[in-house]
Amino acid sequence: MALTMLNEFLIEDPNPPMLLYQVSKTAQLDTLNYQSCFMQGVFAHFPEILFIHRTYNPTGKVLYTFLVDGPRVQLEGHLARAVYFAIPAKEDAEGLAQMFQVFKKFNPAWERVCTILVDPHFLPLPTLAMEFPAAEVLLSAFHICKFLQGKFYQLSLEQPVERVLLSALQSTMCSATAGNLRKLYTLLSSCIPPARLPELHSHWLLNDRIWLAHRWRSRAESSRYFQGLEVTTRILSQLFGTTPCVEQGMASLLRYMQQNAGDEASFSLGLTPQNSHAPLDISPESPKVERLVEARIQHSLNAICTGPAAQLCLGELAVVQKSVHLVSSGSEKVNIQILEDTHRVQPQPPASCSCYFHQAFHLPCRHILAMLSARHQVLQPDMLPAQWTAGCAASLDNILGSKWSETLDKHLAVALLTEEVGQLLQHCSQEEFERRYSTLRELADSWIGPYEQVQL
Repeated sequence: MALTMLNEFLIEDPNPPMLLYQVSKTAQLDTLNYQSCFMQGVFAHFPEILFIHRTYNPTGKVLYTFLVDGPRVQLEGHLARAVYFAIPAKEDAEGLAQMFQVFKKFNPAWERVCTILVDPHFLPLPTLAMEFPAAEVLLSAFHICKFLQGKFYQLSLEQPVERVLLSALQSTMCSATAGNLRKLYTLLSSCIPPARLPELHSHWLLNDRIWLAHRWRSRAESSRYFQGLEVTTRILSQLFGTTPCVEQGMASLLRYMQQNAGDEASFSLGLTPQNSHAPLDISPESPKVERLVEARIQHSLNAICTGPAAQLCLGELAVVQKSVHLVSSGSEKVNIQILEDTHRVQPQPPASCSCYFHQAFHLPCRHILAMLSARHQVLQPDMLPAQWTAGCAASLDNILGSKWSETLDKHLAVALLTEEVGQLLQHCSQEEFERRYSTLRELADSWIGPYEQVQL
């Protein structure tokens, strides 16, 4: 029965996923490890921060869902950030160690995992630390929020108090500054009966290391982040957590993934290049048009650029898709906003951009590619230097060896950091400006020394 239910959804899959499972003597599912080609590619691109969520089934089995997290991840769609599903035989050290080892075997990028976010009830931390020795394990902001929400309901507080706490929690999670976290901590201390206060583990709010992994998000980004995870975890609970049959629950979940895989093309892992270069005369709002435009850009990169250059630019194109929009357009310059960065693009050949990637490699960056995508254009040979055109360079090492400059590397890093700090100082209230400027002043004095006044 398990074999039939778990294989039926794979029949029409053009890219067979990695599926390992073991059935017990009673014909019940014992262990499962699942990862599609798309999921594997997403993790390979964004391995730095791993978010682990657990969903319990009425039979006692637990589904571990691994999701990618962090500033670089801008994937749309429910479960788009999910990169691995696993059901261990048991939630003991041996069962979890085996689960993590299978995950590592099929994902060489696991060595680049820097941070792992878990829920407060995640007890096998020693196993996690042993399998990922270089990663820091932290409580996730989302799971702390859900934990506190559950505790507020369990305490059966008066409705006005409960509403105040829930509203304060939501506001704090969307702007997790040290000051806001301290205010919430004080509010909990005054509203919760002293005998029940230890149940809330409010000291988590004062652990700044937890919130540094979340604080980079703006208020709007934090709101979308929590809403997205809320929907994702609810889908997992509905499809797996409420079905008495584990096999049926997993089949429903994987069938849902297959039916909602339309956004996978946006990640540029399976696009088929098109040979046509004729102008498109179709509505730009159509997703099929976007995919066709991106496929043509991919084809032009492969046709015009040397192999190493195309490989670098395709990585930039992967970030562009579903993560970019045209901000403003003029006759000479185009402003492109992608993720949290804004850069100046000069579209006239040879195209140029103010970003780090283009300044270092002189290749079409994500911003130039976004401009081409927005205009339904493809790369032209005169938009990149001659040394990057097809047939001119034997290897990436030769090009980088002759062009890379450590001084340029440092200069660009300082320039980008200066610009980012300037943006943060400009787009805030006067009170926040004074606080940030004072902090920056102290950092400069402590680093270089008060004996040499540093101009900020």
